Formats: sequence, C-alpha cells, structure tokens
Amino acid sequence: MPRLTTSLFYDNLRLVDADKLRRLVRMGAYEGYTGGLASGKLQANVVIVPSRFAGDFHQFCVRNPKACPLVGVSRAGSPLIPTLGNIDIRTDAPQYNIYRHGELTGRRTDIIDLWRDDFAAFALGSLLTVEAAMVEKGVALRSVASGKALPKFRTGIETCRAGPFGGEMVVSMRPIRCCDVDKVRALTARFPDAHGSPIHVGDPAIIGIEDLMAPDWGEAVEIMEGEVPVFWASSLTAQDALARAELAISISVSPGHMLITDVNARADAGAFKVC
Repeated sequence: MPRLTTSLFYDNLRLVDADKLRRLVRMGAYEGYTGGLASGKLQANVVIVPSRFAGDFHQFCVRNPKACPLVGVSRAGSPLIPTLGNIDIRTDAPQYNIYRHGELTGRRTDIIDLWRDDFAAFALGSLLTVEAAMVEKGVALRSVASGKALPKFRTGIETCRAGPFGGEMVVSMRPIRCCDVDKVRALTARFPDAHGSPIHVGDPAIIGIEDLMAPDWGEAVEIMEGEVPVFWASSLTAQDALARAELAISISVSPGHMLITDVNARADAGAFKVC
C-alpha cells in the first residue's frame, strides 16, 4: 500500500476509531500528529529503558505525577501492555525517538529491529487525550486545527530526581481565549492521568521561559489578541530526563506522536477503562 501523506489524512482521521488508526500507523500509512484524533480515548507517551533502569524510572514517575502520569507498565522483554488494549509498543505509535548516550540519533516509524529482551516500557498519559473534549466544549484550539506539534518549553521548575533521572519540568503551551481559561482549568483538572489542570497561566517568565516564539520542541504559536498562554506539565519531561541520564540506549515516542489506546478517558478522578 503506498504511503499516504499527513496533510491528506489529518482532517478525515478525526472520524476514525482507535483500532483503525493504529492499523494505519502499523502499516506506515500515517506518521503524523495525534492531537484531536480518537476522541474519548487515552493517548499516551511511551518510554522504553533497559530493565536495570526500570525501577529508577518508575520511581521518577511516582515522584513527578503531574509531568509523568503513569498509566501502564510492561513486563521486562514484553512489547505489550494489555491494560491499554490490543497494542504492540514496537509498531503502534506514529514515530519514535532513539537516544544513545543521551543524544537523539534517529527517528523510526517502528522499533521492531531494536527491541530487546531486557527492555521495559512505560506509558504516560498525555493531555492530547483531552483536546477533543475541550473542542467539544467550545474551546478554540488552534493547535488542533493546524495539525502541528505543540510548542514545548523547558522551565525553571526542578523535578524530583530518582537515580539517573532528573532535570527541569517541560511544559506544553496552548493559546486560550481569556474567556475560556476558567472552563479549561475546570475541565482538565478532571483528568489527572492526562496531566490535569495547568501549572501556569500568563507571563512565561514566571516559570523560567524567556521567549514564547523559541520553543525547545515543537512549533511556535503566536498569542493573538484576546488570548493568554496556558501551560500544562508535559510527559516530554520524561524524555528530557532520558537524554540527561545518558543511557546506552533508550526510546520514546516523538513529541506530539502519541500512542492511541483502547482505553476510555473518563472525567471522574482520572479513572481509565479499557473497552
């Protein structure tokens, strides 16, 4: 089957269910941004480390739940996380980042040939889970309309270290109309397993961000008249911690290219339920 372009598919994919989306990803037919797709389903970042570092990484997530909301863990050597559905971690995200000794050395659309028997996989809830719900409530999200990767910034907020994993919190930014800020706070607070409520609204300098037009990851988004920048903790915090740990090899999904699961996201104290 010939590969189909992201621009051709994105708008139509908003109506496609999670299982079909994953099949398109698995075939290499879609490699793009997942924000706004699979409404009502949990999207997750995936982090893969050698099993001897799994205990430390698990503790890093436990100590930093706002940035790293842990929603699934594999057994060592298994590419499956059954609690998230019929998913193969090696093939079912649109794009993966490969790190060697802390350096990003490549991106892949699957990691079948890199998989090892000593790998452990962790799934971290993503705020992209809630974007569709925000749009349904009348919140204007220009990032969803554009299909582009969100701007993400390294802040001055220190995380709680565990073993070799540590560093500053990373946040995602969405321009929100001033009249929608209270609505967005209330809505996202009901999804703590997808980062929950914002950590900051307004002046980025307060959390150590110097220039909104120079994100550390993703694409810059201009703040328009009547809007305010709103910042949420991001699971990219975990990817940044991976790079700092300088492991011989580690893997994550690429920013904005999340794993779409079979789990229903429910706004009731962050509970998730597999269909």
